[in-house]
Amino acid sequence: MTGPRHSLTDRPDSEELVEVVHALCDAARAATLSYFRSDGLNIASKAEAFDPVTEADRAAEEAMRDILHRRRPDDAILGEEFAAKPGTSGLTWVLDPIDGTRGFMSGTPTWGVLVAVATETGPILGAIDQPYIGERFFGGLGHSFVTGPLGQRPLAVKPPRPLAEATMLTTFPEVGTAEEGRAFRNVAGKVRLVRYGLDCYGYALVAAGQVDLVIEAGLQPYDIAAPLAVVEAAGGVVTDWAGGPAHGGGRVIAAANEAIHAEALTLLREIAG
Repeated sequence: MTGPRHSLTDRPDSEELVEVVHALCDAARAATLSYFRSDGLNIASKAEAFDPVTEADRAAEEAMRDILHRRRPDDAILGEEFAAKPGTSGLTWVLDPIDGTRGFMSGTPTWGVLVAVATETGPILGAIDQPYIGERFFGGLGHSFVTGPLGQRPLAVKPPRPLAEATMLTTFPEVGTAEEGRAFRNVAGKVRLVRYGLDCYGYALVAAGQVDLVIEAGLQPYDIAAPLAVVEAAGGVVTDWAGGPAHGGGRVIAAANEAIHAEALTLLREIAG
């Protein structure tokens, strides 16, 4: 179910868009690594319930926005930490400077920088960047690869296999609401292995052919735009729990292939309709 968004390789600005995605990831790497595992990291909460944000989040998004203001001034920007910027080009840059701030503040290397460029129908290009490990998962506009300690390799999702043999990931054990949690557990009880706490890195592992499923709820557009582009470019399937478009956030399922997506979606719908 790779969408037509990824066939737009004849865009006249395709090469520039690719270059800018890399430039944004590079800038965010430098900004985030200057704070990661450092003493005295300033942590605040954006809500009464603990919703952490750090000076690293803000510094990384500011660095990315500065590049966009200079190189793509007509494009819109939707980021997690600052107000949305309107544009006139029909393209929107969707930025999450640190996806997995709880992991970042804990010193775990599973957070990531998310960068995507989207049209009104969804992302056409995206990257999941893990600065500390030095991995960058890149997908869209004819590209699908990961660069890192092992060099550059193509991305390719797992081939179909029974749900009973599958590995599934999510970020929070409770997943979302009580009903959403029950729906998740309806799938979790049928797979071989479930792992928690991976944030955006879970989607990277789907694209890299390491795991079969990521199921989450309560996502924002900036949480899913880049992972969606990367997973679809690698041959995977990303939808909401109704089987529709997922770029708006909410309830999301990312699957390695259509067969396991259909099997898991049926189980989700048994509980969450």
